Amino acid sequence: MTQPTDIRTRSGRRPRLLDAFCCQGGAGKGYADAGFDVTGIDIHPQPRYPFTFIQAEAVAFIREHGAEFDVIHASPPCQHDSECQRIRGNQHPDLIAPTRAALEATGRPWVIENVKGAVPKLRTPVMLCGAMSGLQTYRHRYFETGGSLTLLQPLHPEHLVPQAKMGRPVPPGHFGQYIGNFSGVDQARRVMGVPWMNRGGIRECVPPAYTQWVGASALAALRAEAVAA
Repeated sequence: MTQPTDIRTRSGRRPRLLDAFCCQGGAGKGYADAGFDVTGIDIHPQPRYPFTFIQAEAVAFIREHGAEFDVIHASPPCQHDSECQRIRGNQHPDLIAPTRAALEATGRPWVIENVKGAVPKLRTPVMLCGAMSGLQTYRHRYFETGGSLTLLQPLHPEHLVPQAKMGRPVPPGHFGQYIGNFSGVDQARRVMGVPWMNRGGIRECVPPAYTQWVGASALAALRAEAVAA
């Protein structure tokens, strides 16, 4: 969907991006590929995170430090709206509204990413699919934007390739569905573009190709703001 971009601010540095609720860094990798200097924030230790990492509660950190960054990406825990978690009867906090309020208070361009089950809570989100980026997985994810950042919905290719069942090995000629207790971690790493992740990180991550495309739009928004100033 996009090509790597090296856009610098007027000070000569790469724009700073805060990757909130970062987990193992799928979203952060895409923004880094787009041209950002990425810092991750998560309440849990993330020893596999490939960029600068701070352990802290994300919403509070956004409120206190979010304005120090040029762009903020947030992926509040999706388990509250995940079909898999509903089947299991697990309970998880719903952090989308508090996250949005914190992001809006920063005055910065921002993104909230989540799963299909969260769509009723998101404001006119754009949907990204692996088929849009040539990935051998569909993995729909939804992106709400705010501040000066807007996204146009890309064309969604028809799902012509069958997808493996949840948690099952990927048969020949199928796309993978790397969620739950899936098999084939090495294959999932290659397909998703996340060679540093373990199974736990893969089943929750945003493929970097998605946020590389979002990041290109965010850099264009920053460039437009700089020109206007």
